[in-house]
Amino acid sequence: MSHESHAMIELDHVSKAFGGRPALHPLTLTIPEGRIFGLLGPNGAGKTTLLKIIMGLQRPDAGRVVLFGELAPGDPRATRRIGYMPQQLALYEELNARENVRFFGRLYGMRGDALHARTEEVLERVALSHEADRPVRDLSGGMQHRVMLATALVHRPSLLILDEPTTGVDPSLRLRFWEWFEVLSEEGASILVTTHHIAEAVHCQEVIFLRDGSLLERDAPQALIERYGVADLEAAFVQATRAREDQVELDP
Repeated sequence: MSHESHAMIELDHVSKAFGGRPALHPLTLTIPEGRIFGLLGPNGAGKTTLLKIIMGLQRPDAGRVVLFGELAPGDPRATRRIGYMPQQLALYEELNARENVRFFGRLYGMRGDALHARTEEVLERVALSHEADRPVRDLSGGMQHRVMLATALVHRPSLLILDEPTTGVDPSLRLRFWEWFEVLSEEGASILVTTHHIAEAVHCQEVIFLRDGSLLERDAPQALIERYGVADLEAAFVQATRAREDQVELDP
């Protein structure tokens, strides 16, 4: 996918507060298409709030968001092009894995042979074909995460939004998830992923550091590691945080 076309997501001075407490300070950001882009930071950094604003699930207090070069969050034309995997389990536990995927496919207007074929394709993609007939309630937590990824992929989204997709899964499965994300990116999907497992975000092509609702840094992972002269991305985040705290002390 060409990087010369419209930006996938454009944020212009977007901010949000809850009960008078800022969750996002004014944020201006352009996220290009055709890349794996990471939003990194600890719990409470503002990652989920930002995703919900992009999805149209929350309205910003100020600022403007543009998706796919022309659409507002919540516009059905934008929603049809987005696959979303939330942090919390968002499946029908009494249905089996295949039935869940087919249900979400029908929500996006898929029907008949096309839905059947795509359902089997995404179940195979997440290595669940052999467990597809088991009720979701009987699956392990890792398998449930894989079903959720399959439901987000079934309608072939051009933008995949993943909120802490590897939370609660073992290290080997986390690595496998990132391998899947890389393949999807190579196939043309744009991926926006949040994680507080900062070290694993070296798999992203570009990341931003968020802390307390503020943007600390943005660059390629290796560039950030080299900028701060550290061994890994987590140490770079720590150094970026200290640099911001030092700046605040100098400019109260």
